[in-house]
Amino acid sequence: MVKLVLLRHGESEANFANTYTGWSDVPLTKKGIEQAHAAGQALAQTGLAFEHVHTSMLKRAIMTAYLVQDELEQNWLPITKSWRLNERHYGALRGLNKDETKVLFGVDQVAMWRRSFAQVPPLLTHPSRSRRYHRFPASIIPRGESLKMASERLVPYWTDELAPRLKAGDNQLLVAHGSTIRALVKFIEAIPDDEIDRVEIGNAQPLIYTFDDQLQLIDKAHL
Repeated sequence: MVKLVLLRHGESEANFANTYTGWSDVPLTKKGIEQAHAAGQALAQTGLAFEHVHTSMLKRAIMTAYLVQDELEQNWLPITKSWRLNERHYGALRGLNKDETKVLFGVDQVAMWRRSFAQVPPLLTHPSRSRRYHRFPASIIPRGESLKMASERLVPYWTDELAPRLKAGDNQLLVAHGSTIRALVKFIEAIPDDEIDRVEIGNAQPLIYTFDDQLQLIDKAHL
C-alpha cells in the first residue's frame, strides 16, 4: 500500500480578506502559519515517511510545505514546484472581495463561478506574467479558468509525476490550493461533474489516500 497526502495551504492574507486570489502571490497570515505547523504535527503523529513533496509556484503553498516538512523533520526531501498545481485562476475577479461580487453579479452567478465544474469567470483582457513563469510558454498563463480548465492542466501532473512515484511504492505529499485539490479529489474519486460543488477543502486539513500497487483506492482519511 502507498499513501498520497493532499494538503491545502494555511490561511492566506487573501483568505482573511475574503478576496479572490488565483495566481496572485500572497503570504500566509499568522494563523495560517500556525495551521501549517499543526498540520505537520498531525502528520508527524501518523509516522508517515514521504519520498517527495509537490507544491505550486505560489508562496502560500510553498511556505506551508516548508513548515510541514519542519514538523515532520523531513526537510531533506526533494520538492517539485509546478505551475500545474497553482490555484485556479479567477480571471477578472482576482483581487475582488467575494461578498462584494455577490452584490455586483448576484448570489446565484457567483455561486456558479465558484462551485460549478464548467463555469468560467470573467476573463482578464491582459494577463500578467511574472518572472517565475518566463521559462514556460506564454500560453500557460490563463486569462481565467473554470474548475474544468484547472483540472485539465492538473491531470497530466498526476499522470507524469504522481502516479509513477506512487506505483513505485513511494509516499507522496502534495501541498496546493483549494480548487487544485478539489480537482484532484474529483479525479481520484471519479466524482460526477454535478456533485463537485459539495466538495469542501479546508485550510491545512490533511487528506490521506491509500492505494494498492495498481493505484486502486483503498481508503480515504481526514486528520
